[in-house]
Amino acid sequence: MKNGIYIVLLIIMAACGEDEQPKQIDWDQKKSTDFNKELAIEQEMQIKFFLEQHRDWEMEKTGSGLQYYVYEKGEGEQTQPGMKAQVEMEVSLLDGTPCYKTAKDELEEFIVDKSDIETGIQEGIKKLHAGDRAKLIIPSHLAHGLVGDMNKIPPLTVILVDIHLMGLLK
Repeated sequence: MKNGIYIVLLIIMAACGEDEQPKQIDWDQKKSTDFNKELAIEQEMQIKFFLEQHRDWEMEKTGSGLQYYVYEKGEGEQTQPGMKAQVEMEVSLLDGTPCYKTAKDELEEFIVDKSDIETGIQEGIKKLHAGDRAKLIIPSHLAHGLVGDMNKIPPLTVILVDIHLMGLLK
């Protein structure tokens, strides 16, 4: 029995003594830039294909790549940074997979430009007036980026947000 314990201890010590060096990743700024350009082209193609299926959506595109379409105009004031936005929204993938939806009879609230909600939603909400309903197509770099949301939205994924700006508070 004693010999068995010594053998187990020797195996453990031998295993712990090996120095495995982590693999070096050959990555530099040029590779990162190239990757981002290819990703942007790929996502632009995905969005273009998606919009071919929704020709009636009159999308506008911002310089960042966000696309939005106000399909129901509200009568309220335009959103400004620092206002509290009260919204209902549904988030899905371009293939129609539902991800998140505001709970029935509830509103989500966030301070415009001062909260941790996705950059694409922050940018899109500033294009809206209280009461507007809009579709936002948000490329991954404005949504959940390299890691997704670690739940329902995969890494490097374009998302579709159907948003209703219910109200604004100063």
